[in-house]
Amino acid sequence: MSDPALAHFETLFGPEFGHGKALDLAPLRRALAKLDDPQDKLPPVVHVAGTNGKGSTIAFMRAILQASGLRAHAFTKPHILHLRERFVVAGETVDDQVLISAADDVARTREPLTQFDAQAAAAFLLFAEMPADIVLLEVGMGGRNDSTNVVARPAVTAITPISLDHQDVLGGSLAEIAAHKAGVTRRGVPTIVARQPDEARDVIEAEAKRVDALLQEQGVDWDAYAQAGGLALETRARSLHVPLPALMGAHQIDNAGLAAVALLSLERTEIDARAIGEGVAGARLSGRMQALTHGRLAGAARAHDAEIWVDGGHNAQAAAALAQMLSLLQRKRPVKTALIVGLRARKDWAAFAKRLAGSAAIVIAVPVADGGATPESVAAAFGAEARTANSIDNALSRALDEGAQRVLICGSFALVAEALSDIGVA
Repeated sequence: MSDPALAHFETLFGPEFGHGKALDLAPLRRALAKLDDPQDKLPPVVHVAGTNGKGSTIAFMRAILQASGLRAHAFTKPHILHLRERFVVAGETVDDQVLISAADDVARTREPLTQFDAQAAAAFLLFAEMPADIVLLEVGMGGRNDSTNVVARPAVTAITPISLDHQDVLGGSLAEIAAHKAGVTRRGVPTIVARQPDEARDVIEAEAKRVDALLQEQGVDWDAYAQAGGLALETRARSLHVPLPALMGAHQIDNAGLAAVALLSLERTEIDARAIGEGVAGARLSGRMQALTHGRLAGAARAHDAEIWVDGGHNAQAAAALAQMLSLLQRKRPVKTALIVGLRARKDWAAFAKRLAGSAAIVIAVPVADGGATPESVAAAFGAEARTANSIDNALSRALDEGAQRVLICGSFALVAEALSDIGVA
């Protein structure tokens, strides 16, 4: 599918995959200085770091802000079908030509930027030019050395659950990874933290103390949980009961709570219970346990009285959440389940498979474009019963022929994009 903005960024700055994070922010800082430092001219910024749940947390924030009548800019990743999905300006996804023009402005600085550096700079340019009430900024990878961390003083920072991912860059332990994530904290700025493994929590607490951030931890200063058919949200200042999230999975309760508490921590911004309830119940996010209801793959599944889902989660924590959601679906409708799996070559296939393998009777590994692991490698991680196929379509045909009535395509956002490509929208 044609993506003129992505093609233009690749022409100017090279491929993003494998180069999504700058270890050296000096070139980006020089480029931004030549652009008159747009990152210093933004509306209040909510900066979101973490491993899993960043996209969902920002989706909840966007929906809550919209229900409050507030306009939000947002810079997120990854995209599903088009690069422009990452850039939301005053509530609207940016036009390709506007994004291309911003890329040209960044390129004229003649600094040696990675593509993600350039994307962040383009986002800052667009956000500084258009009025809005809030900026929602998602860390690309890590935090301390991430391109988004050139914002000197966000209004609020939020840290979603931390797990092992990108170990080749961030380190092999939770403590090392958490040290990167905790680098978004700032002196005197509220830092809203989701529930964390002990090893990650200790690092975040130490960094928050070192910089004198205003730490608010789930389970200590706030909490969110299912209660009486809704979501209970407790902070030191208030207690709310709102509808459950529309996004699937128990982990979305924590993500919704994190989003709400972060927005409630903003100064001079009135967010009420009605807006939180509407936003939590109304938030949507492509590629996260999304049911396919139309298109080629959905049609093939319907012919066998089967349902088909897609999810781009790609690490052990995401696999555990998927296993939980499949268990919930199985309790509602007990049927034979199949996984169609593709993973990036640099991901931990064994950890992903360990959490998910028991959730399906059929596992079929398929190729993933641009940096995918071989299907044989992924199948081996899932065990002797896993098979391979050369495409999603062939894998789906095999799964349906073997009686699967629930199929989950998972392991990579690139695989999700392939599954959604015939629909034309994410």
